[in-house]
Amino acid sequence: MGPVTPAPRGRAAHGSALPVFSDSGFTLIEVLVVLIVLALAAGVAVVAYDGDERGIATREAQRFAGALEYAAARAQLRAETLGGSAEGGSWRFWRRTATGDAWLPVTDDDVLASRRLPPTHSIAPLLYAGQPLPANAVVPLRPSGRNEPMSFSVSATQTQILLAADPLNRVSISLIEAPAAR
Repeated sequence: MGPVTPAPRGRAAHGSALPVFSDSGFTLIEVLVVLIVLALAAGVAVVAYDGDERGIATREAQRFAGALEYAAARAQLRAETLGGSAEGGSWRFWRRTATGDAWLPVTDDDVLASRRLPPTHSIAPLLYAGQPLPANAVVPLRPSGRNEPMSFSVSATQTQILLAADPLNRVSISLIEAPAAR
């Protein structure tokens, strides 16, 4: 046997051709994998962006309804008078002072924190004890748990959602479609 020499570049020891790899460029498989990953990411982004006004209005109405029910339960539990207000594009919860002469914003509870709606949506109080309410009214939630019936409206361009609370602090949500624009 002779001296051992390395096989020539591009050829195996048995004489078959080896593929020659270049360090520049991408293979077709690599490009396809990147395109698939980008398509999946774009799909997730489209699903995550919800431009459906009715869906947004429904979620905001559900969020406010839950906050109203929670505030009524908290008022009973802590024996304090709380109140809710809604005007334009936001809502807020209030606590009555011990002397009963003023309302202070609730700042110690994330559920009752002030909330701003998306720009195309609005919320307004409608009725309290059967009487119309002005836009800036604070609707009281008593410590006794026996509250007057109340209603609010969440609106978008083509959608209006009615929230109605009964004396036992249960809030129902009803979708009212606005007529289509002509």
